[in-house]
Amino acid sequence: MTEYRGVPGAAGRYAIIVSRFNENVTGRLVAGARACLAAHGVADDAVDVIEVPGAWELPFAARLTADQGTCAAIIALGCVIHGETPHFDFVAGPTADGLARVALDAGIPVANGVLTTNDLDQALARAGGKHGNKGWEAALAALELADLARQLRGDSART
Repeated sequence: MTEYRGVPGAAGRYAIIVSRFNENVTGRLVAGARACLAAHGVADDAVDVIEVPGAWELPFAARLTADQGTCAAIIALGCVIHGETPHFDFVAGPTADGLARVALDAGIPVANGVLTTNDLDQALARAGGKHGNKGWEAALAALELADLARQLRGDSART
């Protein structure tokens, strides 16, 4: 029996697509993602950071990025905080669905690092606070999936 498991590595280009909305949180997520990539040997010039207005726009930018065919994986980062209106419901689920669709349609790993929290304190706790940094975790998932894709596609060189 053959077993496959992605191993975080430095090969390839990576795109971080980040929402500017709730920038006090998303900036920390980007810092975590960049730190993870650097810790695993990804050169700074092999990382593209693409900003979009809000979480809703992440899937569109992810699709455009995937269509370029230059990235080993995409890391989508954002923060949707539940408020007093149903806005959260209209943004959080469709954003996650859109990111999954990009990954499946384009055949490229898309790590979902979009926080969906009840309040700002929960968001900050997950952006470098007591619950770690979900930007780091999304970047790690992207690294592992990029390597797993390489293995399953039979690529001899790391992409």
